[in-house]
Amino acid sequence: MVQVWTNGVGIPGAAARRAADAEAAGFDGMTVVDSQNLSGDPYVALALAAKQTEHLLLGTGVTNPYTRHPAVTASSIATVQGESGGRAVLGIGRGDSALAHLGRAPVPVGKFEDYLRRVQGYLRGEDVEFEPGGDLDRLGLANQPTASRLAWVRPGKYPKVPVDVAATGPKVIAAAARQADQVTFAVGADPERVKWGIETARAARAAAGLDPDGLVFGAYVNVVVHDDPEEAQRIGEGGISLFTRFSAMHGSVVGPASGEEDRVFREVHDAYDMTSHSRVGSQQAERIPGEFAGRFAILGRASYCLERLGELVELGLRRLVVVGPSAGASPGDARAADEAFATEVLPALRKL
Repeated sequence: MVQVWTNGVGIPGAAARRAADAEAAGFDGMTVVDSQNLSGDPYVALALAAKQTEHLLLGTGVTNPYTRHPAVTASSIATVQGESGGRAVLGIGRGDSALAHLGRAPVPVGKFEDYLRRVQGYLRGEDVEFEPGGDLDRLGLANQPTASRLAWVRPGKYPKVPVDVAATGPKVIAAAARQADQVTFAVGADPERVKWGIETARAARAAAGLDPDGLVFGAYVNVVVHDDPEEAQRIGEGGISLFTRFSAMHGSVVGPASGEEDRVFREVHDAYDMTSHSRVGSQQAERIPGEFAGRFAILGRASYCLERLGELVELGLRRLVVVGPSAGASPGDARAADEAFATEVLPALRKL
């Protein structure tokens, strides 16, 4: 059965309520964004959410390899794992808005893969070698650690926290296939692009001598339920523009794309205003034509949305992170779209 996740932000006083509402609505999990200049701390939010829920899976959506040492990231998500009774997932990518607001671009793929390897070591309870350049010897201690380990975590009390990589381009997909437990593609909802992501991951995993069937696949999918697809696009245009840009993060388009799609990806990249990140009415959202949005996202009546999501599940996805109304949308419109998804789409989708 496919897992269906929703998302949230670490707004003090709000994340725990949203988690409780998500569980009551029938969602399997909730992610919390990690973007320190735009929202509160995700690990605090997830721990609080754990106390307001019983079954809901809880994950970062997503953290990055720059703002925290791998030991700190592993310790933070292991704390959520303990507080939730084993319901945590570490969602991680190369970094976007969190790094942009520190004047940084996403972390290079090689460094990202090394970070994944280190985090996995900590989460498995292994000794992780010190990074080069340490100066602990300067203290002249009688005895000192020779490697790094999460000594406070009790092995076997809870399952290891799964590491889930948000991936768009082939290099990150390949790194995830080698190092992660799950890959959640951020390539849109076009089945051709999702199929390409799955095939790329399976090939990279096989090339590394690993079982291609040992990886769980998911996708971030922009979905807005509304009788009028144009209105649905307007309600979700901030998130659609955000995920569109990921396919041309550095100006070059990755994944299958027609000539017209290639043009839209590039235009959104060139127009992207990070100060209006993921918001309705941004200049990048204005660059997305309806025909493109209708393929890249899932917009329309509940029956249509369910059909499109079913196509993705048939490709082999086992986790869907549904990205709905965007920041800046009318609260009434956003609430109606969320309710329509929860009551008209979610119950049927969880049976697929």
